[in-house]
Amino acid sequence: MSKEETAIILEYLPNGYPLERKMMPIAQAIGKTNLTLLELVPRREVTMDIDEEVYIGEGKRDKVYYILGRLKREKLTEAAKNQLQEVIARTVKEQEEKFVKFFNESPAINKRLHQIELLPGLGKKHTKEILNQREEKEFESFKDMKERVQNLPDPEKAIEKRIFQELTNIERYNLFTQ
Repeated sequence: MSKEETAIILEYLPNGYPLERKMMPIAQAIGKTNLTLLELVPRREVTMDIDEEVYIGEGKRDKVYYILGRLKREKLTEAAKNQLQEVIARTVKEQEEKFVKFFNESPAINKRLHQIELLPGLGKKHTKEILNQREEKEFESFKDMKERVQNLPDPEKAIEKRIFQELTNIERYNLFTQ
């Protein structure tokens, strides 16, 4: 996987975490490409706005002093979780092609379980129908999927929920995050 170049701020804590003794400003963010949760340390005299996009790549960073590391899911604040859902929804819309490709190309995990079945609301019947439909012709969009597969729950929402689950809970299989 490629390194993150930009991140979206989920939460800005100017005084750091309340229960930790360090009074160092911290930003909770999510990488735009790989959806990696990150802890960023802003430069001095810099404030960050929620939903702001910041550069975190190799070159000169104007707002971020350094990347503290991956953000542990337990440390996500409630405000960050709410913001995370909005960012995920926007990302899924912006990268629809990538997620439709998942439905067109995802393999089985083993003989009993397919990757598509891991999406909330999609069971064996929907998975079987999706696999049959994609053999006839690849899906072109979420709309195309809904038209061709009867009673299909919103595939866009299913992906959003799955990504949120992967980022906030420990999952046995991660489909969209590391």
